[in-house]
Amino acid sequence: MRTDIFARLDREPEPPKIEAPRMSRHRIALFGGTLAFYLAIVFAVLIGSWLVTLDWKVMLFRPYQQWPGIHAFLDYYVVLGQRGPTAVMVACWLGWRSWRQHTLRPLLTLGASLLLLNLTVGAVKLGLGRLGPHYATQIGSAELFAGGDIFPSGHTANAVVTWGILAYLATTPRARRYLSAVSAVVSLGVGLTTVYLGTHWLSDVLLGWTAGLLILLGLPWVEPLITRTEDWIFAVREQWRARRRTAPPVPVPVGVGGPRTVLLPQPGGADDAEGNPPLEPVAAGGRPAAAAPAPGTRPRAHTVHAVRSERTPVTPALQPPPAARGPRSARRHEPGPAGGRG
Repeated sequence: MRTDIFARLDREPEPPKIEAPRMSRHRIALFGGTLAFYLAIVFAVLIGSWLVTLDWKVMLFRPYQQWPGIHAFLDYYVVLGQRGPTAVMVACWLGWRSWRQHTLRPLLTLGASLLLLNLTVGAVKLGLGRLGPHYATQIGSAELFAGGDIFPSGHTANAVVTWGILAYLATTPRARRYLSAVSAVVSLGVGLTTVYLGTHWLSDVLLGWTAGLLILLGLPWVEPLITRTEDWIFAVREQWRARRRTAPPVPVPVGVGGPRTVLLPQPGGADDAEGNPPLEPVAAGGRPAAAAPAPGTRPRAHTVHAVRSERTPVTPALQPPPAARGPRSARRHEPGPAGGRG
């Protein structure tokens, strides 16, 4: 009985695949309302309205000094909004799902959402150039076009998109509801944590939530491109596999690495009918090539002789002195072994 975890996973039925969401009228209405709220926040900050005044009141309140006991915990909690760590964690989960369901849609959807997030949020950040609370120069000012890059909050928008993509790709309606609630709590907590730490204005966080929600609501418009990309990747993979299966074997030349034989004229031999001298096969090194054995004879084994320096030294046998061997005449008549002569 096999206990391999991958064997058990292969025997389990695949989870149901929910079709990609479409841009229904309800979704289009939500997208339009969110976009209007996004533009309203930007306009309120540009004109220096009550929203900018609220930003300064929260900043001067200094929440990190009012509740210092939770500062250490929130320093770690805010990592849930950083793009690098969250992208790696979510990509590992979606990669397992892609392998389990034999589809690249989860990973491609994550990549498309992060690409859209970087383009849209990054463009607004660089275009407005707002400074953060720690670098503010004038009380009551919106601090725009001063070379900053914090409006909207990237931590907040990334938390909305990265954790919200799990709910977007959920395979059951129940899982989608639960994951939507979890992603909402995480993204709200990350945004408020940046305000507590003093790294973002409150309006930065509001615009970050709105920017991330716009990405999730607009993903169905990108689904056709994701499908075509997945089909293209699988087609390229099949072509590569077919090319490997039909690749012809590489021919190996006969006699590669062995001695080469050339034919040289043989001196002293009789010429043939055309007047050409007889040819003798000679190896490339100049030595005559071994002649083929005559028909019906056994080929002679080739013996390799060791050089003098490689031979085993032989100790000569000791002979008795002449006195112990006796006179020559006695040894001549000495009887030999049984049945023979000495």
